[in-house]
Amino acid sequence: MRTPLLGIACLLALTGPGLAQSPQTARATFVDAKGQQVGSATLTQTPNGVLINVDVAGVPAGEHGFHIHETGKCEPNTRFESAGDHYSLQGQKHGHQSEGGPHAGDMPNQFVGQDGKLRAHVINPNVTLGTGEGTLFDQDGSAILIHAKADDYRSQPSGEAGDRLACAVVAK
Repeated sequence: MRTPLLGIACLLALTGPGLAQSPQTARATFVDAKGQQVGSATLTQTPNGVLINVDVAGVPAGEHGFHIHETGKCEPNTRFESAGDHYSLQGQKHGHQSEGGPHAGDMPNQFVGQDGKLRAHVINPNVTLGTGEGTLFDQDGSAILIHAKADDYRSQPSGEAGDRLACAVVAK
């Protein structure tokens, strides 16, 4: 009778408590410049960063900057300036092509077809849903933004990505 219980205890010890539990997740609801809900994102903590699954409609066709911003506020009347600058740790520079970059919130441009839908799975290895450095749940939270133009991955401070089209506060 002791052998099966011992086997289960050993299995739990080998897998660790984190693997036996469900992954940590967060949600974000996108609103447009009129304050209308246009989509959502689900964020999942992985061993290699945060996986962001995005589904947004009503975005103009083309290439768009896609970033995490430093403040969890999405006020349409401020043109989403309420979300602050890109989420950055330790004074990083903007852009994947910049010396000293990228910001923790810099992510690859996203592409929208003629149907106006942005569907993507993006992994950000520089942020976490946990605690400590890189957490998206600091005192003022964080937000995900979709910009009007493509990020050039080098211009300071934000890649010349243009206006802020849609914004989503990251929430547990």
